[in-house]
Amino acid sequence: MTPEEERLQRLQTLEDHIGQALRESEARGELRRAPSYGRPLADDDGFAETPLELRGPFKILKDAGLVPPEVQAMREITALQQALAAARDEAEAAALRRQLADKRQHLALRLEAIGRSLGR
Repeated sequence: MTPEEERLQRLQTLEDHIGQALRESEARGELRRAPSYGRPLADDDGFAETPLELRGPFKILKDAGLVPPEVQAMREITALQQALAAARDEAEAAALRRQLADKRQHLALRLEAIGRSLGR
């Protein structure tokens, strides 16, 4: 199987999983309770810039009041940067720098994996 065929198979598996989750949510009536149900997507939320393969999953997360793990990691990085700026001593600052480096590396690896899965 070629890398492209493997990528398409992974995407199909993801789409099947998302489709099943949507059918289950619809059966329970959860979709109708979503604030955006039946309305067009807002133009200012980055939807057009989002890769086509990620639009559905990101929309589901947004409607559930959640953010992708990568966005959460970015928020944690910002919090660590603020804590580092307010650090009182070198030991605390060193620990925060290590945490910040680890979090940045973890985020970079996740973003790289997403790029690979999208064929970029």
